[in-house]
Amino acid sequence: MKSRIWILSVLVLANAATAGPAWAQSAPASTAAPASTPAPASKSSVQDDPAVLVPAEPDVVVVNLPTTMRMPLFKGNFRLTHRFAGNLKRGSFADQARNLFGIDQGAIIGFEYRFGVAPHTQASFYRSSFDKTIQFHGKYDAVRQGGAIPVSLSAIASIEGTNNFQDKYAPSFGVTVSRLVGTRVAAYVSPIWVGNTAASLSASTHDHDDHDVALVPETPRRSTTVVGIGGRVRVGGSTYVAAEIVPRVSGYQPDEPSFGVSLEKRVGAHVFSLTFTNSFGTTFAQVARGGATDSLYLGFNLARKFF
Repeated sequence: MKSRIWILSVLVLANAATAGPAWAQSAPASTAAPASTPAPASKSSVQDDPAVLVPAEPDVVVVNLPTTMRMPLFKGNFRLTHRFAGNLKRGSFADQARNLFGIDQGAIIGFEYRFGVAPHTQASFYRSSFDKTIQFHGKYDAVRQGGAIPVSLSAIASIEGTNNFQDKYAPSFGVTVSRLVGTRVAAYVSPIWVGNTAASLSASTHDHDDHDVALVPETPRRSTTVVGIGGRVRVGGSTYVAAEIVPRVSGYQPDEPSFGVSLEKRVGAHVFSLTFTNSFGTTFAQVARGGATDSLYLGFNLARKFF
């Protein structure tokens, strides 16, 4: 009997000894350390992210003039331009309707791809079927609006050449200054110097005593300084109206200043713009040369962001 009591006591003590450590390792749920939650992103960090949509500035251009829209590093943007050849100011409405408002008369087509090659820096390649022009373009977003800084500023530089970059080279240098008002209004001023804008002029000849004699006209200034003015207004959640005019303030100034108006719709990463311009021009030199008097052309821009 005593031996049984002794054996039973040993078993009870052994069970208590094994249960003690297990109880000590099982902390009550109320004493567990709370899981850490990440702090919400600050407003300034969101503004510093170039991948975040800025509702007032959805595209890299107004109509043709550059904006200050930024590109994330190693991300891209594709842009397609059409300027139909039918002049909307010629003929009656019935005539325009028969030609589908210029669409049946062909188009000047261009395409561009730009890429974020470094922080705040974009590089782009653009080709227009107008004189087979190729333009290489760079933009550096030097200043960003925010806090005590009232505007954004981007420096731009480009070189373009006709005949697939073999003739009539025209360099450009300038800046674009923008001011965004809330999420609905963006205003732009773009002073740009463009070289060799009179490159399309050539000497004429006539027959004089059986000899061709060149009649060289008075040499025009072969550069143009423009101050482009543009703006965009968001009239709905993703619908915009944009307009620009490009006065020439010095240098070669043929015909009328270039202008353009567009109605735009943003759908996700796409922006579609229905444009009305007085010129087929889309490069810096083409725009600086101006538009034609009594002319208006239907067209469109289509942009796709890859970020």
